[in-house]
Amino acid sequence: MARKTLRTSYISTVVSISLVLFMIGTLGVLVLHARKISNYVKENIQLSVMLLPEASLEDIGKLMKTLEKSEYVKSTTYITKDEAAAKLKEDLGEDFVGFLGYNPLLGSIDVKLKAEFADMQSVNVLKSQISSFPAVKEVYYQQSLIDMINKNMRTLGLVILGFSGLLFFIAAALINNTIRLSLYSRRLLIKSMKLVGATRGFIRKPFVWSGIMQGFYGALIANILLAVLLYFSRKEIPDLVEIQDYKMILTLMGGVVASGIFISGISTFFAVNKYLRRNTQDLY
Repeated sequence: MARKTLRTSYISTVVSISLVLFMIGTLGVLVLHARKISNYVKENIQLSVMLLPEASLEDIGKLMKTLEKSEYVKSTTYITKDEAAAKLKEDLGEDFVGFLGYNPLLGSIDVKLKAEFADMQSVNVLKSQISSFPAVKEVYYQQSLIDMINKNMRTLGLVILGFSGLLFFIAAALINNTIRLSLYSRRLLIKSMKLVGATRGFIRKPFVWSGIMQGFYGALIANILLAVLLYFSRKEIPDLVEIQDYKMILTLMGGVVASGIFISGISTFFAVNKYLRRNTQDLY
């Protein structure tokens, strides 16, 4: 009966730890996806480089090569005046070229920035560099959109960071209380070992090792639940495939394992010390 009770207590502790770690892992996934979404949005900020009508293909090619070598630029796309007209015709639903008798649009180069340079200072530096080319007529971008994206992303980052810190503190407290409650039933055993002459290190060792293994098993279960969550999320939201970074997810799962082992081991260590310091009459 005692073995059955201990086994039940061990399993319930592992399950409790796994649920708390699953909560931490889920938050970690949200944080990683928020970062990837932020980078995805920033990397879709676009500068439209309007070209002069007399710009030659050689000049355009040189400009694109120079831009692609720039540390600010992720990619460039050349759009001819005919392609621009076809797109505008599709958007408007009517043939404005046939109505006007000529194509008034200019050729352009769409420039997408790297996420770390999607701010006004970097954009202004890049704009001045591009404007110096003789083939360029004008560089156009939406300043209000860039300001709004950066402001909202900073606010979202601070909110997620604060919430993550609070949730991690709550999770550590829950795991600590779970382990303390599981050790409460063995407090008399701990005291008995001390009374017969066992050293504190000798008493702590099996309990701390058991706590570490509980944290490890709980983390494995949490990672399995996390993998299942990601699998079904990909089926329901196919666009998540584009922003998922499997190396970061594996790193996150490793962090969940490390957190489970560390929190469980430390909590067990202090819980055992607590019962070792107490007087015998205080244990009843």
